[in-house]
Formats: sequence, structure tokens, C-alpha cells
Amino acid sequence: MQRSALAQHADVSKEMILNDPAAPVSGDPRGDLTIVAFLDYNCPYCKKSAPDLARVVKEDGKIRLVYKDWPVIRPTSIDGATMALAAKYQGKYEVAHHALMGIPGVGVPREKMREGLEAAGIDMRRLDADMTAKAAEIDAIIKRNMAQADAIGFSGTPAYLIGPFQTSTLDYQGFKLAVADARKRQAEGQ
Repeated sequence: MQRSALAQHADVSKEMILNDPAAPVSGDPRGDLTIVAFLDYNCPYCKKSAPDLARVVKEDGKIRLVYKDWPVIRPTSIDGATMALAAKYQGKYEVAHHALMGIPGVGVPREKMREGLEAAGIDMRRLDADMTAKAAEIDAIIKRNMAQADAIGFSGTPAYLIGPFQTSTLDYQGFKLAVADARKRQAEGQ
């Protein structure tokens, strides 16, 4: 019930899903195609597909990638999402994202996440300060992401919006095909 209540009170418009000013973005910010990725740092399928998604975005060069931290698997998923979003304030969201996605396993303890972030070059004192100072903003974006995923009807992670398509776990070839199909649909004006 809590997620449905959030959906009623949060901005779940297409505009906010695609262009939430607080959502981390990578790739080409002016890309001709947007991929929105709803992810959890304890999701083995997210971890498996993350390198393929990053590769497609980098090789393509015209994709705008919007990250939606959606901590739904384990209690420590909230820790991971909070730390990744706090890293954004030091300009290192993507570094944190890749570090957390690179930790194998499910139910990754908070301390192991912190070790991975520190090893990736995140300033942990600043991260802790930002998690405290920006707690309300971080909590708000996580709630918006949860409400948006609920409104879309996603049932688990990973969940991707690739142009007009909704999909789940993809490998490199799957992402390339979805991107090509989305661009084709855009060219046809659909």
C-alpha cells in the first residue's frame, strides 16, 4: 500500500520520469534517444547487464542515460542508493554507480559498499556529510523513483525504458536491438 500512496503524491509524469532535474544522467545529455534505467545495487541481473548498457551508451555516443535508483530488493539497497545519490554532490555519481554494481552478490553489507566506494576514489568524509546535509533531497528522489516505477507498473529490477519500449534484463546485443528499434519507431513518428 505504501508504494501506491507514494504514486498518488509524487510527480509521476512522463516529463519527470525522463527529465527529473535531480536524477543522475550520463551519456550524451542532448542525445537523440533516452534510456531510463531503474536499478538496485543488490540486483544480480542489474549487475550483469550494467557493463553491457555502459558499453552500448559509450559506443553509440548519442544516448542519454537517466539513472533511477530503485532500492527494492534488500534493506541495504537503500544504503547503496543513498550513497550513490550522495556521491552525485561531489560529481561522482557514475563512479559510485559502477563501483556498487561491481560488487558481486546480493545482500551486500553497507560496510562492503563503503569499501567499494572508497576504493573507487569517493571522498568518504564528504559522502557522509552530503548524506546528512542532503538527506531530505536524497529521500525525495528515492521516493519519486519508487512512485514512478509503481505508476509504470514495473515489478522488479532491472527495468528499462528505451524510447517507447519497456524491457528488463538485456545483454549487449539486446540493448543494441532495443536502441535500433526505438530509433526506428521515432523515425516513423510513433
